[in-house]
Amino acid sequence: MGTFLDLLWSGGILMIPLFVCSVLSLAIIIERIFVLRDKEIVKLDVVRSVKELVAQKKVPEAITLCEKNPSSIGRIVCEVLRSNFKDRTILKEIGENAGRQEVPILEKNLQSLGTIAAVAPLLGLTGTVFGMIKVFTVISEKGIAHPSQLAGGISEALVTTATGLVVGIPALVFFNYFSSKIDKFLLKIENQITQLIEVLVGE
Repeated sequence: MGTFLDLLWSGGILMIPLFVCSVLSLAIIIERIFVLRDKEIVKLDVVRSVKELVAQKKVPEAITLCEKNPSSIGRIVCEVLRSNFKDRTILKEIGENAGRQEVPILEKNLQSLGTIAAVAPLLGLTGTVFGMIKVFTVISEKGIAHPSQLAGGISEALVTTATGLVVGIPALVFFNYFSSKIDKFLLKIENQITQLIEVLVGE
């Protein structure tokens, strides 16, 4: 354990922001995995019950059901049902506006994760530059007859580069994964709202 910590510390001062990035990235990934679940965002069983209530002209009961089962699609459905409009185009616009309000909620912290994915490798590259500067400083002052001192600069360069990639690559992978998942959620929600509008208009 001590050897591992010594290795990390050999990366220099830039290991501190890289460590912070790694902790933030892990926290965001865990939080988004927990939040962006299908049963939390698109509650198809609730929407199915809402459609049945609307078909029976029980709109108030349908609204109550949505309020008791909070979710992204539930909030959008409530906005549509509360509007009391029967025009398909107007209802669709209301649904789209409500959907846009949900996007920032679904994308919470994703911008930070994307920033970490971009910044971590750059921090690693900066550490590489600092390490090589140390190497050339030693060479210019003492020549190449002091391999132990040269090794310190080389170690800093390699450790920070590796750490930057270890932090940045998973952050980028999960950023793309969550973005794709959100797009699929929004498509499902749009399809369900369209079906609900058809029931409302045709009731």
